[in-house]
Amino acid sequence: MKETLDSLSVGNLRLLQSESGYRYSLDPILLARFVKVKTRGRVVDLGTGCGVLPLLLARLSDAGECVGVELQPALADRAARNVELNSLSERVHIKQGDIRDIGGAFSASSFDLVVSNPPYRQPDSGKVAPNDERAAARHELAGGLADFVTAASWLLKNGGSFAMIYLAERLPELMAEMVARRIEPKRLRMVHPRQGEAARMVLVEGRKGGRPGLLVEKPLYIYRNENGVAGRDYTVEVLQMYEDSPN
Repeated sequence: MKETLDSLSVGNLRLLQSESGYRYSLDPILLARFVKVKTRGRVVDLGTGCGVLPLLLARLSDAGECVGVELQPALADRAARNVELNSLSERVHIKQGDIRDIGGAFSASSFDLVVSNPPYRQPDSGKVAPNDERAAARHELAGGLADFVTAASWLLKNGGSFAMIYLAERLPELMAEMVARRIEPKRLRMVHPRQGEAARMVLVEGRKGGRPGLLVEKPLYIYRNENGVAGRDYTVEVLQMYEDSPN
């Protein structure tokens, strides 16, 4: 599969991506800017794709170690090469494996922070991409929401945090799954395309073993007006997220 070499200003990263398969979107950048990373903490990204999220977190925070878990061997290989390409092999590690068997790869309660930008559409909803990489990245073909939250709960230390970007329409399901696995939702931010439009995505952070009490932050708007074009008419806040500066 042909690859492209792309630059990402935030984190000053260079990223190999499939020319026709999975390519990262704005979502991991929003999530990287939303999370709070503990100094020298251990972070894991479930469904890492080309590795963009752990690479971002390594560059934007003082995390001690960032691990990316990816099911698809070709994507895991690409993510590992991206780690080498950005000279972050001492702090970022890629593990090829299935989040549904997370206990076979990692010990329980071994991470301070779990993040994920998972497939968020059920197999019978929406158009399934013909390319295998994109299909698995967008649709729950190899593990659904419950599997990701279950894996997060297993990996987290008590008091550790779990953060995810997900479809706004599935927020009730997400929060129910979190509470059922002792991850109490603590912060929430709705992501709207533009002012006056309904939210499409949501950023949620929870704490394992946390007490009830949810902070709903101000809405995040992606585009400035109804004629906005991705990459051209981002709001000032989103443009600032692309600046190469720590959180």
